[in-house]
Amino acid sequence: MAQDPKGTDSLTFGLHQTGLRSTPKLDDETPFKTMMSSFDDAARLIGLDDQQYRLLRKSDREIAISVPVQMDDGSLRLLDGYRIQHNAGLGPFLGPLRVDGELKLVELRALAAWMTWKCSLLGVPFGGAAGGVVVDRNSLSRSELERVVRRWTANLIGDIGPDRDVLTPEFADDSDLMAWALDTMAGHTDGAANSAVVGKPAEMAGSHGHEDAVAQGLRMIMRMAASHLGISPAGGLRVVIQGAGVVGGNLARILHEEGHKVVGLSDVHTALYDPEGLDVPRLLQGRLADGQLPSDVSGTARVVTEQEFIRLPCDVLAPCAVAMAIHSRNAEEIEARMIVEGAHGPVSPRADKILAARKIPVVPDILANGGGVVVSYFEWIQNRTGYSWLEEVVAGRLRRYMREAWYAVAKTQAEYDCTIREATHILAVKRVAEAERARGVYA
Repeated sequence: MAQDPKGTDSLTFGLHQTGLRSTPKLDDETPFKTMMSSFDDAARLIGLDDQQYRLLRKSDREIAISVPVQMDDGSLRLLDGYRIQHNAGLGPFLGPLRVDGELKLVELRALAAWMTWKCSLLGVPFGGAAGGVVVDRNSLSRSELERVVRRWTANLIGDIGPDRDVLTPEFADDSDLMAWALDTMAGHTDGAANSAVVGKPAEMAGSHGHEDAVAQGLRMIMRMAASHLGISPAGGLRVVIQGAGVVGGNLARILHEEGHKVVGLSDVHTALYDPEGLDVPRLLQGRLADGQLPSDVSGTARVVTEQEFIRLPCDVLAPCAVAMAIHSRNAEEIEARMIVEGAHGPVSPRADKILAARKIPVVPDILANGGGVVVSYFEWIQNRTGYSWLEEVVAGRLRRYMREAWYAVAKTQAEYDCTIREATHILAVKRVAEAERARGVYA
């Protein structure tokens, strides 16, 4: 069932009318409020008129579906599925598929809007979308997970596709999910479906560079921001990274190889600190083998608590794991000279204001972690044209997009005399607003 929520101001639009699962009451420490706070600030700074404000703050469509799945024991399980399509002003929708037992509608709305602003900022001709199925993927067998993805995809065949809504993985290692989605689309459509899904395995026309695209983009933005802010110590940057998975782990590896010191690294099990720089290759190899960072450290390295970890002194703090990692209760204790957001919404609005007052700059997620979106766009282009770019071509074009986005943000920041976060959202919102204005409204 699709709904058009643009005619109302309620942030929890249509929950009773549409039957969508209710979400918790919003406060200042939720992903949606974080996204909306940045949008509201940008709308005020650029003088967005009331009609455009109302248009851009709502999703174009919110789709709720039932996902019946036969389990391995023969029983039938009925799951809730969603697709939020935020704004098509710049082009077709693009966004992830999330399989999560704690999935909330409000988080999908935030993620879809973030994708719109991110695509706009990075010059990628897509609007933002996000969707998923409410089920704990760890409770499913591999065959059950495949049936969930395939049924979700089949139920949305009329709403997704290469010219409508392109699916991306939630995580870089979700290529199997994308392969199942692509195969399901191919069986339900007459035309080629390759460009309807990105983040696919290389054997299915996936692009080079997907696995570490976010980390590579983070590295570039971190270096340019550090230079811009005068944070360039002779011995390299001292970096604390929260998260050791595909984003945080790859970022740690890349920075270590470049000669920077990763002094802090954590995952959900362990947080490690070494003022002399951690042995990143050994830690990542251990995590690959055991599924978590090893806690057997020696020398100046030590295990710290989660509360201690976020307060470690460093040049750059890169929260690459979860939303709301930095909030109003710990922002006063941050000792980083700069924060670069690797996750979506890791700094809450309240924390952002505290950090601004303390003169600690924050490079926001829609710029910093945009490398994945750029390479998704590259894969879509390659599939549409029938070409496969060499790895060095993908890497070179990714660098170009990230550089151009940074330079545009720096120019906007100087023009408006504002924070980096405000500059990124001013630029992103202004571009979407101009596209909507050019398109007009029709019946």
